[in-house]
Amino acid sequence: MRYLILSDIHSNDEALAAVLARVRRKRFDRVVILRDFVGYGSNPNQVLDRIRRIRREKVSIRGNHDKVVCGLEAGEQFNPIALAAARWTAEKLTPQNRKFLEALPVGPLEVEEAFAICHGSPRDEDAYIFSDRDAWMNFRDFGFAVCFFGHSHIPSVFTLEPHGIQVDVVKGDRVRMQLDPETFDIGDEQRRRPWTEGSRSRSAGLCATQAEEGVLDIKLAKGELADIDGR
Repeated sequence: MRYLILSDIHSNDEALAAVLARVRRKRFDRVVILRDFVGYGSNPNQVLDRIRRIRREKVSIRGNHDKVVCGLEAGEQFNPIALAAARWTAEKLTPQNRKFLEALPVGPLEVEEAFAICHGSPRDEDAYIFSDRDAWMNFRDFGFAVCFFGHSHIPSVFTLEPHGIQVDVVKGDRVRMQLDPETFDIGDEQRRRPWTEGSRSRSAGLCATQAEEGVLDIKLAKGELADIDGR
């Protein structure tokens, strides 16, 4: 099974179009979207319309910007720039797209028992995972073998090893991990369990992951972004 994973699109239709163009001739079975469809960028309706036009089965969850824009939360924790962008987006959103955001499920969500997805972290959809301590608290409370998350905009991998938490910032365009089949036994915290963050601000990022025969193969691609400042 091959998955196309998108994260933190933030109303940037140029970026979304760029990364979808990169995979136009690639084979993938499902599209997984880690949230924050909207916020900051100037094309919220175009992004949501483009997502719906993708002719693959899609799995998605909600993000903090999605919640504020559609009115589920007031944005009290947002900084002034984020809040201003959310309010502007809320005024521009079509009724159809508002309903789409309102209906997004809360993470974490398991995808075909292959991996889990969440917004900020499995413990709290709005929290960040920046450090080994942040990762440990989630490994301690949840037993997912593999979990994809976004929100921090830093592509990285946190792996639970027998000696502790290994943290790797993804600098290349591919991550390939050989996993023992027992890795997916969620009852043993000492087995290798990688969690990855798959997004980056100011660059259009995607990853295509394939999980079969004990191999987690993640390929990253980036597209050029148009400058959205001042819009």
